[in-house]
Amino acid sequence: MPCTKLEAWSPVSFLIRVQVPDRPGTLGAVASALGEIGADILSVDVVERGQDMAVDDMVVELSGNRLPDVLITAAESIDGVVVDAVRPYAGVLDTHRELELVEEIAAEPANGLQILAEGVPKIIRSGWAMVFGHRSGGAEQLAASQSAPQEGYLELPWLPLARATILDSDGHWVPETWQELATELAATPIGKPDRVLLAGRPGGPVFRKAEVARLAHLAGIVSVVLEG
Repeated sequence: MPCTKLEAWSPVSFLIRVQVPDRPGTLGAVASALGEIGADILSVDVVERGQDMAVDDMVVELSGNRLPDVLITAAESIDGVVVDAVRPYAGVLDTHRELELVEEIAAEPANGLQILAEGVPKIIRSGWAMVFGHRSGGAEQLAASQSAPQEGYLELPWLPLARATILDSDGHWVPETWQELATELAATPIGKPDRVLLAGRPGGPVFRKAEVARLAHLAGIVSVVLEG
C-alpha cells in the first residue's frame, strides 16, 4: 500500500550518540546545530563522563523524509564533537526505571527473569535482552524480551561468566544474522556465574563501560530480590 503524503512526512525518532568535549556550552552548541536542520531534541542522557570528554545519548525527532546523515553533519559541525552512531529509535524513554523494575520483580518473583528481560532494553536502550542458564551440555534460555531474535540453540562458550563484560560481536558463536546487523553485545551474571543476561544492540552504538557497570548493578540487585 503506498504511503499517504501525511505518512511520508511524519517525524521519525533517532538515537544519536555523541562524544562531546567536556567544556561549557558545547552540548548547547550541538543542540542549536540540530535545531537548525529541523531536529527536535526529545531527551539527553549522559552515558559516560571522563576527564575531557562526555558521551551523551540524544533522542531526536527529524521531520520530513530526510536521511539521518544530516544529524551527523550537523552535530560534527561543532568543533571536537564526534558522532558514534545514529539509529532509528522507537522505544520509550525510561532511563531511570531501575527502581520500578526491581519493584515489579519483587511483586512477582516467579516471573522475575522474564520481567527483567523485558525491562532491560528500556533502561540501557538495547534492542533486546535474553536470560540464559548454564547447564551440562550447553546454555538454556530462561527468558527473552519480545524483541529478542528467535534462536533454536545458542552455544555460549563464555558461560559461566564471572563478571559483566562487553562481548566480541564477531565471535565464532555469534549467529550470522546478528553479525549482519552489526549487533553489539554485552552480558552480566545475575547473582551467579551460571545465570546471565545477554543484551544486544543491533546497529550499535557499542556498549560503554559505564553502561555495563549499570547493567551489572541492576542484575546484582535483581539477584538479591530473586533469592530473597
